[in-house]
Amino acid sequence: MTRLAAACLSLILLSLPVYAFETKATAAYVIDQTTGTVLLAKNADEPLPPASMSKLMTLYMTFEALQNGRLTLDEKLPVSADAARYGGSTMFLQQGERVSVEDLLRGIIVLSGNDACVVLAEALSGTEAKFARDMTMRAQQLGMTNSTFMNSNGWPKPGHRMSMRDLGLLANRLITDFPQFYPMFAEKEFLFDEKEAANRYNRNPLLTLGIGADGLKTGHTSEAGYGLVGSAKQGNRRVIFVISGLDTAESRAQESEAIVNWAFRQFSERTLGTAGTQITQAPVALGNAQTVGLELAEDFTLLTPFTTGGEGVSAQVVYKGPFRAPIEKGAQLGEMIVTREGLPEVRVPLVASDAVAPGGFMVRITAAALHLLERLNAGPQSAT
Repeated sequence: MTRLAAACLSLILLSLPVYAFETKATAAYVIDQTTGTVLLAKNADEPLPPASMSKLMTLYMTFEALQNGRLTLDEKLPVSADAARYGGSTMFLQQGERVSVEDLLRGIIVLSGNDACVVLAEALSGTEAKFARDMTMRAQQLGMTNSTFMNSNGWPKPGHRMSMRDLGLLANRLITDFPQFYPMFAEKEFLFDEKEAANRYNRNPLLTLGIGADGLKTGHTSEAGYGLVGSAKQGNRRVIFVISGLDTAESRAQESEAIVNWAFRQFSERTLGTAGTQITQAPVALGNAQTVGLELAEDFTLLTPFTTGGEGVSAQVVYKGPFRAPIEKGAQLGEMIVTREGLPEVRVPLVASDAVAPGGFMVRITAAALHLLERLNAGPQSAT
């Protein structure tokens, strides 16, 4: 039997309207990394041309290779003819020269070097085509189900696709899996070649605005439009966002800044209950107590809008009971489901506040007698 009960956290019962952000991007994905709350999803699962934003996958695989010792930062890799042949955004690498892995990483992050991606791809997989297949396989392993790579850098090619949600997942993995390398994404300039001094500035338009932006990667082709995988941190909160399909670099900059401001100004993270707060009581069968408390297993924080008025937040406690003794203290017995207008529901585990031992002889006798009376009162059952 499933029991439903109203949650007793009075702090949750707030009037909290949610105002959606009307983005100009053709596809977008915004997530509050701290709580895992998806704030915006527009065509988020549609595989689209990602342009240079797909270089984040090349970076992820290079960081993995550094972490497991396949590469070192000071190792110098050769530039092939295929790498030097790439146009678009490059480091202006020359065939036959050797470049350190560290410089190649900055060349990708800051300068968006197509050529640098190929150098790393060939070092890790032999050829760029093989590396693209490896990228697709690794993306699937990471849960990126709408990503297929045909090259290492996002150069326009049929079938080279990523979804905005996949790019958001990848950004989150880069931030959490490689904190030792992530500060590179906040670097505003990188001068690799004195002869190309003008080619030194990061294209991320948010890095100089003082709004906590610290990454990650722009992208642009005529097919994809202007896009950005961005992240910003203010206080204890971090927001990750992905946009694509903007018409100009200026509109990309304006939309990115507007999304960051909206995400931080519209929502705040609030602690609505601490670990050990008892939410309700649940019935117990054959125990030395008739009920057991259901309490929060850990501190409960919720992302909520700043403004008030309109529809509120509601909560229900769900469990299957009665619970048969013995019951261990801390055992998960149910969960609290919190719903908010316009945002995904949140499921919070509830655990036993105390241990409940089996009842004695009289408890079992009484339970058996009550069960027998229930069957007698139900009367004879006829077969059909």
